[in-house]
Amino acid sequence: MDRAGARHTGADPAEGRASPDKARSSLTERSARVASARKLTRRAGRERAGMFLAEGANAVLESLDSRTAERPRTEVREVLATSEGLRRVPEIAERCAASGVPLWTITERAAACLSETVTPQGLVAVCEAPATDTATVLAHRPSLVVVLLDIADPGNAGTVLRVADAAGAGAVLFAGETVDPYNGKAVRASTGSLFHLPVARERDADTVLAACRGAGLLLVGADGAARSDLHTAEESGRLDVPTAWVFGSEAHGLGEYGERLDVTLRVPIYGRAESLNLATAAAVCLYASARRVRPDVE
Repeated sequence: MDRAGARHTGADPAEGRASPDKARSSLTERSARVASARKLTRRAGRERAGMFLAEGANAVLESLDSRTAERPRTEVREVLATSEGLRRVPEIAERCAASGVPLWTITERAAACLSETVTPQGLVAVCEAPATDTATVLAHRPSLVVVLLDIADPGNAGTVLRVADAAGAGAVLFAGETVDPYNGKAVRASTGSLFHLPVARERDADTVLAACRGAGLLLVGADGAARSDLHTAEESGRLDVPTAWVFGSEAHGLGEYGERLDVTLRVPIYGRAESLNLATAAAVCLYASARRVRPDVE
């Protein structure tokens, strides 16, 4: 137990319950607890510890809510927050106290050390990365799955994850050299959706594609150069089956994997725009499938 600071709640270290009379000074950037959390801003540190940081009010609240969900996916080890951050978002202290999650106050400089943003909110949750894999994620036979293939930009990856959540996808698979889903920017871009649906990462893209086929999913790739277009496929009933949408990077597309899919489709461009960005294309494609495969969507 780090004695350089204390939980905001003044909790007894052994019990994790509020006890205001035991409050101590805030943790600094030099404290062991903050130094340990700072290692999680790097991929090597995350993989070694099996943990990641969720920064910002929305991410912290979503991570805490995930613990009490019917199917919890994320365990929150502790929350580190500045006094100002807790003043602005008092719900965080309340939820930590209710769920028994340790809450520590930290200085503004400590918060800056943990932040990857220009203006830190002073609110960070230390979370365990769910120990899951592609087979486990697909075991419940989801009808709509997203495969992110070799996507290097964490902002794009996190935004597509958010879109997948909004469209009701059952899982998101990070395949090949796709960025770490627990990268700080990816977590922020998902705006909490990372905590809503199963996520798995597998470096062997062929293994992911084979697993999707094994789960009864049609492999459909989004490709701006494809001969067939999305609307024609939708009208013909091509998307009326469980589907795994495969999205490649904006720079290189699907590459050689395009030939290994069941079908590739382009989003038709009716105006003069050259193309759509990844997240926009994903939204159009996923909602087209959602209308066809979700029984509660007319």
